[in-house]
Amino acid sequence: MSSAKQFLELIQKSKKGKFKIYIGMSAGVGKTFRMLQEAHALLRNGIDVKIGYVETHGREETVALVDGIPEIARRSVFYKGKNLEEMDLQAIINEHPEVVLVDELAHTNVEGSKNKKRWQDVLEILDNGINVISAMNIQHIESLNEEVKKITGVEVSERVPDKILALADEVVNIDLTADELLTRLKEGKIYKKDKIQTALNNFFQSGHILQLRELSLKEVATHVERKVETEIKTENFKPIKFLACISSNEKIAKNIIRKTARLASYYNSPWTVLYIQKPSENPEKIALNKQRYLINNFNLAQEMGAKVIRIKENSVHKGILDYVIQHNITTVCIGKPHSHFWQRLSGYSWIYTLMNRLNERQIDIIILS
Repeated sequence: MSSAKQFLELIQKSKKGKFKIYIGMSAGVGKTFRMLQEAHALLRNGIDVKIGYVETHGREETVALVDGIPEIARRSVFYKGKNLEEMDLQAIINEHPEVVLVDELAHTNVEGSKNKKRWQDVLEILDNGINVISAMNIQHIESLNEEVKKITGVEVSERVPDKILALADEVVNIDLTADELLTRLKEGKIYKKDKIQTALNNFFQSGHILQLRELSLKEVATHVERKVETEIKTENFKPIKFLACISSNEKIAKNIIRKTARLASYYNSPWTVLYIQKPSENPEKIALNKQRYLINNFNLAQEMGAKVIRIKENSVHKGILDYVIQHNITTVCIGKPHSHFWQRLSGYSWIYTLMNRLNERQIDIIILS
């Protein structure tokens, strides 16, 4: 009986549409633009793609891309003395395209609609075996609501539960630097001229953008990690996770960070930079220039996509080992020890101990020159 039930679940799962979400740190990064670009590419490959709902916000580049993509007519709703246009859920299900584009995933439908939220419409579309490409901003994710409020001072009312993101087969982060985004805003590519200054004074402050960008990058990385952990169930497979161990030595640390970043990029893997702060390197004891080097290297690591961790611990090898075990690290990267170290390798030293302990757990160690 259970095998029949499993088979039925498999059939039902295969009938469900695939779900892709473009996510970004704010309005204007180019989510809808990329979604439309993908639609054109799919059309060229003979895929039946239709627009269910796309919001261009009058942006010229985006408006131009709508041309040539078949559109499912919106339904007109009379509400509070106004004619409003909503996505026509039933028309999408009836027309049953292979792929439908649904923008603004966090949108609240007008009163009287079948579903309260657009993400609920998307779930229905997927259940009907239609593939969906959608888009949303990071600030609309339910679990990030408090963090976004702390960053921007604004409470976002339209929110999407985290489970919707977890359901997605693919989540793509549309990333821009703060400078690129601000340039787009000032050039009038995001809002009309009369709204630009207000936007610069409020949501589009450089500090806000940097923090939202970090949230966005983390969210997508976490999504990928979850997918790997849940979908690849073979015991022999262990997703690669790099740990770069640095000291307060500026040049060696910088070298370790850059080389580990390249390795992580090559393997498309998450990576962490770990600094073990011994009592001799407490902020009140460590030289000011060394403190500055450390902070600069932490910033460099974050810019390159690492998670940065500082741990207070008397024993360097214990601090590293504890972190490795707790976070399922597969590969540890350290700097090449000084030449005199090798002459006393047989003696007790933290690197020798660490190498032994890592070897026992079949964890790779890379010594970077």
